Amino acid sequence: MLIYALKRVAALVITLFIILSINFIIIRLMPFEIVGDGMMQQVRINMMRRYNLDKPIIDQYFIYIKNFLSFDFGESITLYPSRDVFTILKPKIPLTLLLNIMSMVIAIPVGLACGIAAALKKNTLVDHGVTFMVVLFVSVPSFVFASLMQYFLAFKMGWFPVTLAMDQTITLNRIHSIILPILALSFSGIATITRYMRAELFESLSSDYMLLSKAKGLTQIQSTVRHAMRNSLIPVCTVILPMFMNLLGGTMVVENIFAIPGMGTLTVLAISTSDFYLISAILFVYSLISLIAVLIMDLIYGLIDPRIRIGGGKEHG
Repeated sequence: MLIYALKRVAALVITLFIILSINFIIIRLMPFEIVGDGMMQQVRINMMRRYNLDKPIIDQYFIYIKNFLSFDFGESITLYPSRDVFTILKPKIPLTLLLNIMSMVIAIPVGLACGIAAALKKNTLVDHGVTFMVVLFVSVPSFVFASLMQYFLAFKMGWFPVTLAMDQTITLNRIHSIILPILALSFSGIATITRYMRAELFESLSSDYMLLSKAKGLTQIQSTVRHAMRNSLIPVCTVILPMFMNLLGGTMVVENIFAIPGMGTLTVLAISTSDFYLISAILFVYSLISLIAVLIMDLIYGLIDPRIRIGGGKEHG
């Protein structure tokens, strides 16, 4: 297991290096100047020296990689001039992670419950209702749900704040401020888990080992809980990681709708102001979070099924 974990960590480092390289190339190909032409010539020259932009592009690349691997993100150029990028980004990361984690905390149990109910009541009114919900949640983007809830539940009914007009700190008495964005982000996850759980559980219920368990004296409920549900959960786990990735992307839009001062809102501001170092740092953090999530899921798979960790290598025992 140790060798398997080390291989996965090495793969994470290599992938992060590739992402940073692509990030550098793409941003340098974008149609804007890192240091704008509108400022005085001497000031522009001084800023280019300060940010190593007067060096050859290959030297800039190696400086960029070295700084990022040491978590030196540089300074903001346009959005928050001369402020350290990490100090800008640091307070916004927990809020974005909170939105995503809370969305998954809601989506996973609700999706599992709906999928189980639909599988056990296949071709009944319950199954049809759950299927309609899945189609609705999959078809409608999260930002549409966010806008509708903001208008009806916040603006019309007054049950929630329309926007999060506050700093990044979320206290317990203010948690209601982010309920609507959490719900908007969770709908797609609920639909995904429900769909997979329904399909996997229904297949397990009609399998041969369920007949064998009943022949041994187990009741329908005992057979379902001990065997069918347990075997169905493993394939369902494979959709959690892609769901988390989609949430990270969806947060960017939902945060802007509710004026939440998280990473998503900061990303839009950084792109609109062509802030090179801030854009690079945000993409780095998004990539790092995603890669850490992939690593955790790989390790969990390796613990659940030993064939995964020994199938691609020569590890034994």
